[in-house]
Amino acid sequence: DYTVGAMVGHQMLLFSALAAAIMNMLMVSRHTRDAEEEGRQELIRSFSVGRLANLRSQLTLSVSVNLALALLIGISLFACGVPCGVQSVDLPGSLLYGVLVGAAGFIFSAITALLAQLAQTSRGTLGYAFAALGLAYLMRAVGDVGPEALSLGSPLGLILRSQVYVNNLWWPVLLVWGISAVLWWGAFELNSRRDLGAGLIPSKAGRSHASALLSTPLGLALRLQQTTVLGWLCGLFILGMSYGSVFGDLEMFLAGNEFLRDILPATVGFSLTEQFLGMIILVMAMLAVVPALLTVGKLRKEEQAGRLEHLLARGVSRQRLVGSFIALSVLVGVVSMVLSSLGLWAAANAVMETPIEVKVVIQAGLAQLPAIAVMIGFAVLLIGFWPKGTGLVWAYLGYSIFAVYFGILVQLPQWMASLSPFGHSPQMPVEPFDPPAAIGLLVVSVLLSALGVQGYKKRDMQN
Repeated sequence: DYTVGAMVGHQMLLFSALAAAIMNMLMVSRHTRDAEEEGRQELIRSFSVGRLANLRSQLTLSVSVNLALALLIGISLFACGVPCGVQSVDLPGSLLYGVLVGAAGFIFSAITALLAQLAQTSRGTLGYAFAALGLAYLMRAVGDVGPEALSLGSPLGLILRSQVYVNNLWWPVLLVWGISAVLWWGAFELNSRRDLGAGLIPSKAGRSHASALLSTPLGLALRLQQTTVLGWLCGLFILGMSYGSVFGDLEMFLAGNEFLRDILPATVGFSLTEQFLGMIILVMAMLAVVPALLTVGKLRKEEQAGRLEHLLARGVSRQRLVGSFIALSVLVGVVSMVLSSLGLWAAANAVMETPIEVKVVIQAGLAQLPAIAVMIGFAVLLIGFWPKGTGLVWAYLGYSIFAVYFGILVQLPQWMASLSPFGHSPQMPVEPFDPPAAIGLLVVSVLLSALGVQGYKKRDMQN
């Protein structure tokens, strides 16, 4: 019996595990290799603390974050399931789902901590970590249709063997926790044997001369973030595939679920699948804005590290510098949206009898770009006038997710969604493209960016 709970566990557990894994990879890299590169770890070691203190604190943070994540997801799923009449989303299954997501995050925090001892840079650490995540996903995918041993050798494959909301097997959780403990032990052993700032895998020699692209601010901005950007692009493509994989049984599932039918826009002439597509594209757009914001936010991070002064002292204008980061951020936003849409279409095309046209999916994704541009413009405005308050853009993104996406679920007032740029984006193909709204959002984004550039040109650099 393919219940709602079984479908949630079958279709969404992998996506949730991937999101938790990426979050932990970024967190561990920031507090290990980043701390060494920026000199924070050397400062801490100048006091009477042990050489393993930083890694021990990172282990404590990883355990705390993933336990909190497990409880939050488990309780939230149960709270949204049974009260809404979905009896199959019960408490044991919901708690197991949350624990599995936390276990996925914890094992990839351990993998990243181990890789941080091998690589010499944070960029290299994240590169190895995303490669490990991609390998785990590939082994799981091949093992599901071929030799099962491949899936069992992947953390993601082990987690999916739990049969959540069906048999609720706990042995994969115990096995993942055990492997995580071994990996963390290995990270501590390697950390105790290497020098501060060194890595056990030597970096390859760089080019004797920089490329022509690297001689420009745009090329430098790309070079500084290429690993992070590529990791996010791969993750968003996988995210799109995860969403697209549910489209095969979606029509039958939605037809038998009154709650989900109620939250979808009642539009005559469109199938339930097309209505669901608009909502999914909106969710992916609000996630695709993350790498774009990280890209433009790198400008502030380089300023804090004191490295921009070397560029500005060599005839590079502030306007050109910030313009390069804005251009790269917009490009990352466009590519992120296109790749996530293509991933959704590719997976949906493989499981649907009558697949959705790729043009429909791409157009729905591109319709979200003006809203992404507004978010980038807001980030530039903060960098230009209030650099210490750049974290507000993440609070605004969180508000947008709550007001626009969760607002649909809990029926929040429309004016709350209207305060977010995503509240003015059409959920195509159900809603038609609105040129005046798109032009208005683009005008707002240009104005915000222009104001931010002017503020950046006139203010002092803040290390």
